[in-house]
Amino acid sequence: MKKGGKGNKRPKDKSRKQNNWSPDNMKRMIAQTKDLLDPLCEAEGIELVHLECQREAGGRILRLYIDKPGGVTLDDCIHISRQSSDMLDVYLEDTGPFNLEVSSPGQNRPLGKKRDFDRFKGNRVNIRTTSSAGGKKKINGVLLGISEDVVKVSIDDQIVAIPYHEIVTARLADNIPK
Repeated sequence: MKKGGKGNKRPKDKSRKQNNWSPDNMKRMIAQTKDLLDPLCEAEGIELVHLECQREAGGRILRLYIDKPGGVTLDDCIHISRQSSDMLDVYLEDTGPFNLEVSSPGQNRPLGKKRDFDRFKGNRVNIRTTSSAGGKKKINGVLLGISEDVVKVSIDDQIVAIPYHEIVTARLADNIPK
């Protein structure tokens, strides 16, 4: 017997846009959101650090990480959240329901832009790659920078070179220069 017993089948709600949350559509949505919100954040003197879209127990989440010199305040997050929400409601109408979260990147800041890999030189990083770099797909070490689309990390006095396009995720491990 199926869960809920016989006769308790609910008809499928065709107004739900579940199929819009496939991995490819999520990537497309993130790219569209970035194109929409980068200029907004820049006009406010704020950097759009990273975007992520995830399925969680409470529903779908579109998470924006923002930063500015001296750090972001709660008021900055509220302001960007309100403006972003209005823009996304107009320009991303075919995405289905999601919750928007806006926060600072915190200590474990994501590194996504090439300039981040020079900006945070000397910091400890955690990097996950698509293929093995230095015998590992998960690299933890000290960031040495980026040159010619190759990120260099020092691990136990060895330098590992990682092609930028092979990086899946990269985050600061802490903000204390080593």
